[in-house]
Amino acid sequence: MTLLMDEIALATARLAEAGVPSPRTDAEEIAAFVHGVRRGQLHTVPDSEFDALFWEGVARREAREPLQHITGRAYFRYLSLEVGPGVFVPRPETEVVAGWAIDRLREMDVAAPLVVDLGTGSGAIALSIAQEVALARVHAVEVDPLAYGWAKRNIVEYGQGRVVLHPEDLTDCLPELAGQVDLVVSNPPYIPPGAVPRDPEVRDYDPARALYGSGDDGLDEVRAVERTARRLLRPGGLVAVEHADQQGSAVYLEFAEDRGWRDIRDHPDLAGRDRFVTARYGQE
Repeated sequence: MTLLMDEIALATARLAEAGVPSPRTDAEEIAAFVHGVRRGQLHTVPDSEFDALFWEGVARREAREPLQHITGRAYFRYLSLEVGPGVFVPRPETEVVAGWAIDRLREMDVAAPLVVDLGTGSGAIALSIAQEVALARVHAVEVDPLAYGWAKRNIVEYGQGRVVLHPEDLTDCLPELAGQVDLVVSNPPYIPPGAVPRDPEVRDYDPARALYGSGDDGLDEVRAVERTARRLLRPGGLVAVEHADQQGSAVYLEFAEDRGWRDIRDHPDLAGRDRFVTARYGQE
């Protein structure tokens, strides 16, 4: 057993006592970040190269600062994105939304599908689509200047020249694309005002603008996504919008047939909880 592995074991116990959900993984991620190696190489770090900065990172995580803020990276599908204060840290639940969008785009009989990601945040969904759907053309919309800055960094790294970032509001963005878009996807703010997220990593560190929706039920931004998707989509185009697990029925009803929506579905996340609604606009 090396010194670093001993220290990781001690850090794991500290993080577990602090209530960190994945203490061993987080201790190893911090150690790998500080020592500049992969997690699978931690046992190869010589005792003489142990860096005490490891314990600074552990203390920050013990205080429930997000791991992604400590390492500066968030993993999303096949991406390692730059994140930090001012941008929502993408989570596994949203990977399911992105996966649905990617699968549907691959099924389309469209050579270069046109996609819009409303409220892109770090750019996670937009960049996953650009990476995994050959020739997809993606427009990412983000009005918040701090989040826009993080998205820009990630798009420079991963965008392949096929992701265009727009500093616009999702309510009235991209009028030049009206009626042309194949798929609209969004993870908008949807937590009702007054509700308090349970996890301190979310409650204390994610930007409020990315968490809390407007209106008594927190769904005004979802309603804006519905209106914008109706404006942007071509006949037969698709929309996917994330929501909280208790909001499925309410979001489902926003995509009403009398507004032109068809094939409306609510989908579960990996934990089996209602997570996102999809629909088709009009007829092809």
